[in-house]
Amino acid sequence: MASPAMLSTGFNSPSAFTANPKVWFSIPFLCRIVLIPALLCYFNIQCSTEEVLSTNWTETWPRSWKERRRSSSQGKVLDSGSDIIFGTVVSTVPITVQQEQKTKPATNDSNFGRVRMSVAVKVSRFEDVVMAPPDPILGVSEAFRADTSDMKLNLGVGAYRTEELQPYVLNVVKKAEYLMLERGENKEYLPIEGLDAFNKATAELLFGADNPAIQQGRVATVQSLSGTGSLRLAAAFIQRYFPDAKVLISSPTWGNHKNIFNDARVPWSEYRYYDPRTVGLDFEGMLEDVKAAQDGSFVLLHGCAHNPTGIDPTPEQWSKIADVIEEKNHIPFFDVAYQGFASGSLDEDASSVRTFVDRGLELFVAQSYSKNLGLYSERIGAINVVCSSPDAATRVKSQLKRIARPMYSNPPVHGARIVANVVGDPSLFDEWKQEMELMAGRIKNVRQRVFDNLSDKDKSGKDWSFILTQIGMFSYTGLNNAQSNNMTNKWHVYMTKDGRISLAGLSLAKCEYLAEAIIDSFYNVI
Repeated sequence: MASPAMLSTGFNSPSAFTANPKVWFSIPFLCRIVLIPALLCYFNIQCSTEEVLSTNWTETWPRSWKERRRSSSQGKVLDSGSDIIFGTVVSTVPITVQQEQKTKPATNDSNFGRVRMSVAVKVSRFEDVVMAPPDPILGVSEAFRADTSDMKLNLGVGAYRTEELQPYVLNVVKKAEYLMLERGENKEYLPIEGLDAFNKATAELLFGADNPAIQQGRVATVQSLSGTGSLRLAAAFIQRYFPDAKVLISSPTWGNHKNIFNDARVPWSEYRYYDPRTVGLDFEGMLEDVKAAQDGSFVLLHGCAHNPTGIDPTPEQWSKIADVIEEKNHIPFFDVAYQGFASGSLDEDASSVRTFVDRGLELFVAQSYSKNLGLYSERIGAINVVCSSPDAATRVKSQLKRIARPMYSNPPVHGARIVANVVGDPSLFDEWKQEMELMAGRIKNVRQRVFDNLSDKDKSGKDWSFILTQIGMFSYTGLNNAQSNNMTNKWHVYMTKDGRISLAGLSLAKCEYLAEAIIDSFYNVI
């Protein structure tokens, strides 16, 4: 039986020390007497010497140092335990060490041995947590930043850019923040429902200050975390008080809509919206699907500037949609993320919502100020519920607050004060409307330029006029997944894989380049 001293060095014969004295200072020797004990300490192995030095020892002896290194790099497991091969942990089971007396006598060119040990390594409790896939929209920006091409364009994320493709902070926002500094306003917690001045301003902006629903107190408004947070709060309300209801979502829709309702455990299905043959609205298909849905379903509608298509119903079509929803006793649920930013007019962009309110329908409306005031990082928005009576509105609001309390407790104040200051001050309000017109106008000019460039360069006679009939910051190009990949891989144009591009991230100077990329991808990639 080999002694513990011999085992610790990996030798089974005293002659190994006398036959080759250089072994005392060799790297493999130091690895055995220094690294292995250090690793044992590192893994905090709690065992006694008797547990380690069992009576059943086996050892495999490579014929050369090169062979030993090769075996180590391959991480070869020869038994059911774990291997530490010069500090490499292969798997994790309780520690055992096995070594067998070698019968071949040692010579002057004796090979170094290898001790097999199984080390108990603490396994994470999160081993079953899988890596989440990258976000289909935010992941576009990450890929864009990694691209070193001078021609690259980021048309994925819906954020407004100047003609120089720089982020834009509205002048009216700067003035509103200056007012906050002048007043020395504090940073105390807001109530669960948010800032009263903001809630009043946002409801009046959406429905109109003279709307009967506002005047009669039939609107429950709760400040929330921009559009996403408002949708999520309403989804939790639906799950709690309408457990058998389903939400109808347009096909296609904003990428986060389905995530929100999935997370709230609210079932959903799709209704037809986009017609790829015309690159327009499939109005008849939409009405058929809404009619076929179970009575009392929630119908998610984009109030203006449909995302991702940029295709909106006409006022006459909105009236017909309202007819079907009223007939089926459905509950309209509007997502209004671009009021004033789509057409440049706050009232025009809210007309679809007001059409339904004027009919006396109860409905939900989620609002966001990320786009129209450029408050992307402030996460400021609201959920509004129009009810049939003031009493119902009071009860609905109380339950929205009850849901919000354990979800995020109360909303942030900074963005709410900006909105309240801008909407509440006549001079700032007028200036804001002018800035919105400028932003919407720049996007319209870009849209026109893209159409002109496409029409000039495409000699096939294809009709690209759908680009002009779409509205808002997005254009649905009609490009498929493979064609969208070509836009990115060949032309360095970053966009979502459904063919959506953000015209708000495009300059007039880059429109011709984009048109060339679209034509190449459309005709040369299947």
